[in-house]
Amino acid sequence: MEAKKLYEQLDKDFIKKGITEINWLEKMPKLDKYLCENFKQCEMGLMCDFADEIDKVYTTVFLSDIVLEKVLSENITNAMIFSHHPTNWDIECHGGNYAASEMYIKKLQERKISIYFLHHPLDNFGEYSTCKTFADRIGIKTEQPAFLYYGAFCGLFGTIDCNTTSELSEKFSLVMGHKTSLYQYGSENIANEKIALCPGGGNAMFVLDEMLKNGVKTLVTGVTVKNNYSKNVHDFENINGINVLGGTHYSTEKFATMKMCEYFKKLGVLAKFVNDEPKFFDL
Repeated sequence: MEAKKLYEQLDKDFIKKGITEINWLEKMPKLDKYLCENFKQCEMGLMCDFADEIDKVYTTVFLSDIVLEKVLSENITNAMIFSHHPTNWDIECHGGNYAASEMYIKKLQERKISIYFLHHPLDNFGEYSTCKTFADRIGIKTEQPAFLYYGAFCGLFGTIDCNTTSELSEKFSLVMGHKTSLYQYGSENIANEKIALCPGGGNAMFVLDEMLKNGVKTLVTGVTVKNNYSKNVHDFENINGINVLGGTHYSTEKFATMKMCEYFKKLGVLAKFVNDEPKFFDL
């Protein structure tokens, strides 16, 4: 498929009026020469325009060394990486989002592999969104989208067939395929209670405020680590009896980029999800 047509179709389907982005440019000064003007202006959509034709798309959550190494190992040209973030991720060693390795970006350029990303546009509630795909996978019945952030509804309220937080935690770990966290600040009994879901970095005050306004006391999210940055949030949850479950940034957002393979296949383009590794420090 002609690369320009694919970029335009993605823009049309996902980049909606009112959705804005955080300042990604400040995180990647060494990559400036590889970034297209579109990215420098709006910081969403096409990031690196390295291809004229797209024969295959690789979907991922982060531009991690693991993912980029896997893509390059296939010895393919005329391809595109579709990522949820334009960065790598590591709280423990890098404080969160940080620039992808220049070495790999240069190799992508040489191999004619473009990078297109949707952060808040993919968070925005919808068929392929991070929150809806995560809720569907864990078995939460959506009642309404929630948590408007940078113009996108990045989470939801819903119900799940679990009577206790222990039961929910066990189910959560099973779906994630690895250990998860549970901060039991509220009631163990959640039978017939609404719960909130906000993947990735959803353990935040604007989420908690909306939860309390709606009488919701259990949150399923990605990053729950208790450190100097998040101490006030955890203190607030403890005071207000809000339970918090975390499944890592990567694992709670991967279902959206997995489902995006269906989107690309509908356009007649081969697509493959590239597995990464969760960062358990997130928990």
